Amino acid sequence: MTIAEKILSAKSGKSAVTPGEIVEACPDLVMSHTATWRSASVMKRIGATKLYDPERLAIVLDHISPAKTEKYAADQQISRNFAREHGVRKFYDVDAGIAHLVLMEAGHVAPGDLIVGTDSHCTIYGSLGALGTGIGYTEVTSVWLTGKLWMKVPESVRIALDGWFPGGVYAKDLMLYLIGKLGADGCSYQSVEFYGSAIPELSVSERMTMANLAMEMGVKCVFVPPDQKTADYLQGRLPNAARYQPVYADADAVYGQRIDVDLAQLEPMVACPHEVENTKPVGEVAGTHIDQAFLGSCANAKYEDLVVAAKILKGRRVHPGVRLIVTPGSKQILLEAMNSGVLQALLEAGGMVTNPGCGACAGDGGMLADGEVCLSTANRNFLGRMGSGKSSIYLSSPATLAASAIKGAIADPREFA
Repeated sequence: MTIAEKILSAKSGKSAVTPGEIVEACPDLVMSHTATWRSASVMKRIGATKLYDPERLAIVLDHISPAKTEKYAADQQISRNFAREHGVRKFYDVDAGIAHLVLMEAGHVAPGDLIVGTDSHCTIYGSLGALGTGIGYTEVTSVWLTGKLWMKVPESVRIALDGWFPGGVYAKDLMLYLIGKLGADGCSYQSVEFYGSAIPELSVSERMTMANLAMEMGVKCVFVPPDQKTADYLQGRLPNAARYQPVYADADAVYGQRIDVDLAQLEPMVACPHEVENTKPVGEVAGTHIDQAFLGSCANAKYEDLVVAAKILKGRRVHPGVRLIVTPGSKQILLEAMNSGVLQALLEAGGMVTNPGCGACAGDGGMLADGEVCLSTANRNFLGRMGSGKSSIYLSSPATLAASAIKGAIADPREFA
């Protein structure tokens, strides 16, 4: 069996499962973010009063945080009251950061886990070898009450990564390349497993970017098989004496598709408006004027991402016509950037720093006016996502973003090597 098949068979109490089969699985964790109030309201409407297991719930208020309107304040109040009333101990308020990053930092994600949540980018948990996938808020309520969820076993795709990135090329460029090559539905409701000689060299941060962006190929879930780097990351994060069982595919596992990628052949990539799959090498869009550069989101607001941008920006200045908005992914990342001098470099270059959270990616500040252009490290660039329906969003790596912020136009980061 593949990794997805093994995890779903274990979580449904079956000895084996096959693609297309419907199983009744028991998730280890159910994540809900700012949409928690919706699930709580459904629970109240149907008259339910008791959770199946409060320890399986995690709530993180990361979208539009802190509240920007009375409505958002009321919604967040519902979430806080719900957590207190039902004894939800894995509750993180508006100061914590983006749900996915917060939960992994706090040790709530382990290899072999099944995690569902109110966000499509729950696929990011596959960076640690867990099966993460997004579900709707009514489904979340159902799992809250029953501890179970119907799931269809996905077919699997095997992607082998060999060679290594040239200078100025990163995991974000790899994923934009794959999304452009395969399309937004290229892996629709499939499980992707990453292999190849490059995997041991990839940092956990890079793996997070890969597992996060894989959603934009339509995946149901994605996996980087756990290794020593996974173990090192989890060391000291998991609860005392917590044990986990890494899950690996069998040698004779069946894959619907096999893809090989030579990382040495890649170059910096940019996703152009208004679809993530509309990708081009940076040279084809270099010189495109930008008004705003957003360094944030669960895809690329990790500490390592801030470091990449800071190295290019240090000692240089952001173009006077560009607003550089830096939104760290979590409080922990913000503190690390403060203590290491990375934050200082970004500020001295002309950037502005906001509180940790989803920020402009979720429409929280950093809005665009008619005709404005933003280069973003987020995972989506749909029309109107950052304000005006007459604005445009391009996506890139933190390195390309930093180079472009200096130039005032989309630029090749290899110029600043």
